[in-house]
Amino acid sequence: MNPMVNEWIAKAEGDFLTMERESRVRKQKNHDAVCFHAQQCCEKYLKACLLKAGKEPKKIHDLSALLEQVILLQPEWNVFRTDMAWLTQFGVSFRYPGESANAGFSNDAGSKCRKFRLIVRKSFNFK
Repeated sequence: MNPMVNEWIAKAEGDFLTMERESRVRKQKNHDAVCFHAQQCCEKYLKACLLKAGKEPKKIHDLSALLEQVILLQPEWNVFRTDMAWLTQFGVSFRYPGESANAGFSNDAGSKCRKFRLIVRKSFNFK
């Protein structure tokens, strides 16, 4: 596999592990961080999919736009359209004052990320 694809996957997994660790925190959980790393994991996996297909991913954080490109390669991933649109907000806006995630957001972000990651990893023949 292309070394850049492997690097995107490794970075996606780093975000996934960070999301999972922070999700388990009992006191002073950083909900913003859980949501941010869920978004980042999905973004990096989408970019890995594009690279695997020989497409150069755009330098954007919009999961919907990235998914639109990937759907041409994986039409069955259309079921993630709503999830990716929702997760996109955590890539930028929640990192700055004015908006903060709560427990409901972080639980939903983690769940959506886990479901998407599972499907993507299957497409790469990973467990």
